[in-house]
Amino acid sequence: MPSPLPWQSGLAPGAELPAGFLLRPALEVARGLLGYRLVSTIGGRRTSGVIVETEAYDGPNDPASHAATLRGPTKRNAVMFGPGGFSYVYRIYGMHWCMNVVTGPEGDAGAVLLRGLHAMEGQEVMKQRRGCEPLSTGPGRLCEALGITGELYGHDLREEPLRLQAGWAVAHDMVGISTRIGVSAAADWPYRFYVLGASGVSRHPGPTKPSATATEGSQE
Repeated sequence: MPSPLPWQSGLAPGAELPAGFLLRPALEVARGLLGYRLVSTIGGRRTSGVIVETEAYDGPNDPASHAATLRGPTKRNAVMFGPGGFSYVYRIYGMHWCMNVVTGPEGDAGAVLLRGLHAMEGQEVMKQRRGCEPLSTGPGRLCEALGITGELYGHDLREEPLRLQAGWAVAHDMVGISTRIGVSAAADWPYRFYVLGASGVSRHPGPTKPSATATEGSQE
């Protein structure tokens, strides 16, 4: 049986990210971000939640990544080619904002898409922004609930008004692994991580084990 969700006992004290945490490969960061906190003070209103679902994108080596070799650096993805720790925010379908955390050293172009958040603070504000529930299930809803837009493109995630903070350790028996959602290229790569039984997860498929060849991992 999965362990109890660690944040059910309440908020963990805010803590700075461990040094070098976001300078690691995307696959490591995607797993490591589970249980971490995303805190927004956008518009002077505090909202926060626990990251419960992520997807890794492995830069030029990943055909599903916006930084895939055939695409290379563009105006849209330029921040991905910088050092880890900054936000890559873009719009899909001309409607929904999505947020990635850039990972790895400069030039690595790794990124982690934030797909699901368990709301912890400011739920009423989230409801006002969203207009309906669920509040922060899926990347578009997550951004809308926290007020994240393209104005946060390239934002340093150690600074206000949008910060990543260390949170709770998530045990291995609490983590599901699956292929990414809505991806046509590299569709069989198991680069999606989620917390079993957590609210905020967009989909709970049966977990799979990472293949021997997949090391890190469209933002379509």
